[in-house]
Amino acid sequence: MSKAFSKSLSQLNKALIRRLNALVVTRAQPAPARSSSDGGRVPPPPPPPDPVDALPSSAAAAAGGVAVCKVEGGLLRSSSAFPYFMLVALEGGGFVRALLLLLLYPALRLLGHDTAVRAMAVVTFLGLRKDAFRAGRAALPKLLLEDVSAEVFDAAVAPPAPRRRCVCVSAMPRAMVQPFLVDYLGIDAVVAPEMREFRGYYLGVMEDESEVLRGLDVEKVIAGDKGGGGNDDDVVFGVAGLGSSFAQLFQKHCKEVYVPTESARRRWHALPRRRYPKPLIFHDGRIAFRPTPAATLAMFMWVPLGAALAVVRSATFLVLPSSLSVPLLAALGMHSRLIANPSSASKNLFVCNHRSLLDPLYVAAAAGRADLAAATYSISRVSEVLSPIPTFRLTRDRAADRAAMHAKLQSRGPGGGGLVVCPEGTTCREPYLLRFSPLFAELGHDVAPVALHSSVGMFHGTTAGGWKALDPLFLLMNPVPAYIVQFLDTLKCGGDGGPEAARAVANELQRRIAEALGYTCTGLTRKDKYLMLAGNEGLVDVNHGGGAKKKSPTCATRSEFPLQASLLQ
Repeated sequence: MSKAFSKSLSQLNKALIRRLNALVVTRAQPAPARSSSDGGRVPPPPPPPDPVDALPSSAAAAAGGVAVCKVEGGLLRSSSAFPYFMLVALEGGGFVRALLLLLLYPALRLLGHDTAVRAMAVVTFLGLRKDAFRAGRAALPKLLLEDVSAEVFDAAVAPPAPRRRCVCVSAMPRAMVQPFLVDYLGIDAVVAPEMREFRGYYLGVMEDESEVLRGLDVEKVIAGDKGGGGNDDDVVFGVAGLGSSFAQLFQKHCKEVYVPTESARRRWHALPRRRYPKPLIFHDGRIAFRPTPAATLAMFMWVPLGAALAVVRSATFLVLPSSLSVPLLAALGMHSRLIANPSSASKNLFVCNHRSLLDPLYVAAAAGRADLAAATYSISRVSEVLSPIPTFRLTRDRAADRAAMHAKLQSRGPGGGGLVVCPEGTTCREPYLLRFSPLFAELGHDVAPVALHSSVGMFHGTTAGGWKALDPLFLLMNPVPAYIVQFLDTLKCGGDGGPEAARAVANELQRRIAEALGYTCTGLTRKDKYLMLAGNEGLVDVNHGGGAKKKSPTCATRSEFPLQASLLQ
């Protein structure tokens, strides 16, 4: 009897929870007429469906209309905007600003969402230079894309044809959300406050909601190319989210507004990488984790220990031979895995994809070769001095670089006899390979392809716009960095077939490495990466210590790179 009672109580509890969670809000409907047959009582309306099930089905019926979607808590699954502001604070303001934001987190929990966003904006943006702010385009898109709800994306952003127009609204500053929404998701319009500035510096104060709406022709923003307000049937539904900002926009223009609850958001699924409207290939920044309050606190607690550990690891790299340093580094948390190929390890020209500045060191250690040198470009003098194997700089002068590489391969003295080359020319963090330069194929040596995969958990050891001298420190500060080194079958390369033959060899090598790693080949280059992330072409000014020479004052937009067309078949 007790088991039956418990089961009934559980079913009743689940039914109550489903009704409480189903907060589908529609425009007020006129009250139904009283009926004499039921004694004048008005029958209760049927309970609304659960939003997880109702959202896609309602959207499918409204395909081709207009959707208005709130970013925080609507498009994004997270119930807090704190990680996004923390990422901006870490990348744009440094550890001190991020620590201040973390210390304010308990007070932020006592504020409403909209007030907390304004408070975080003050701490995060105050004093930052507007023209130097890159986090919105270079660092935030990855974090935001990983938080996109697949259910809301299907309903509001990518429904069946005909394509629906989508307008996103956000209480966060436009500089944070617009590059992600427009460049990666293809959102048609963004309604978000601007940060106030003075003489090129952010003041930390955002526009009021009324100022944002006064500065926009809302009817035109929603109607798009149709002009005016369009038909009343154009705006079909809205997806609300956290806070009350821009609530009047939903009330005035949306027939149905879906208000997801916290429990509903927990049931949503992340949008898979393969379904991104545009692939995420390039991103910058040092932070490799989602900076939630707990994770950020753990990072600050780890940094002193991590810095000391980085010094010990560096000393191990520099002082001990690879036969001793590899097992000792494994004991210090640097994991590695070797997939050997004896025929390749004896070659003199090793060509690998580029993941970090440690690539040549891992190749040399895995091959058991002390005579290998690394061809480098745009690394700091500190990294060159600390390198346990010889390095020499490439100049981007094709003839000079070919001659220097050929001389290294022919020499038999210290630093000669073997060469490690990364023909991508720059690092790529995501599972993509950039276009390989064919210069290595013109040297007339057989090539030993090496496929490299690396992973970090806390800090990225590469940067496009930061201080490259800190790359080794951040990479070695990771608690458990890992590397996979796989030697592939030797690729014959005569070197006398001309530019077309060299290009074919480079493409074949790129294909082999991508196949071994499960990566995707692209036709993108170093120049494409630096235009997007740093606002320059990645050229090195040899007169100023290898710093990047700025060519353009602004970053190129994501849409300027035809990524889909660049993916090699």
